[in-house]
Amino acid sequence: MKKPDSIIFDMDGTLWNPMDLYTEAWNAGLKEAGVQKTLTKDDLKPLMGVEGKKVLNIILPEYSEQEQKEIYEKVNQLRSRLITEGKGYIFEGVPEGLKQLSEKYKLFIVSNCPEGLIVLFMNRAGISPYITDEMAYGVNHQPKYHNIGLLTKKHNLQQPVYAGDTDIDRGQSEKAGIPFVFLTYGFGDTEKYDLKFDDFESLTKHFMDLQ
Repeated sequence: MKKPDSIIFDMDGTLWNPMDLYTEAWNAGLKEAGVQKTLTKDDLKPLMGVEGKKVLNIILPEYSEQEQKEIYEKVNQLRSRLITEGKGYIFEGVPEGLKQLSEKYKLFIVSNCPEGLIVLFMNRAGISPYITDEMAYGVNHQPKYHNIGLLTKKHNLQQPVYAGDTDIDRGQSEKAGIPFVFLTYGFGDTEKYDLKFDDFESLTKHFMDLQ
């Protein structure tokens, strides 16, 4: 694996743990929409990193596409509000690590989240000055490998890597043709990776020490 010139990060499970926040938003949104269903963190955890349309088909299979969209809008409005209120747990070492890494690498975030959520998270975490650009699934409804490719081309990246926490992330990195950095503390697992770290501080140290 060659020394990268840029690091593209997944968001949920990689930079923070928003499970309590997301569970609260989903249940409040479902209730507001009159849906007689309650979700737990265990229900949502396997869906972290999954594209929105697939999530809706799993959670709300009995509803039409239009109905799903309307319910999802309520959930996302609540989710956005909770983020701005300071909910969600930012993993230890993330703001400090991104600040250091931004001195040596271009940093990006690519996530399968609704449009606007990455920016809200960046503001919430205080990391906006360190992130060159971001791309969410909700902008163009394209998979991560496609959006990784868009950022790679837009910013003329020569040796990007993708850092994530699930086998979905690993597969998207593979499709994008770039190395995968696996963070074990997140929501998933994988047996294939180019690098593996158990905490964000270790990732930061590794990439800062590269010559």
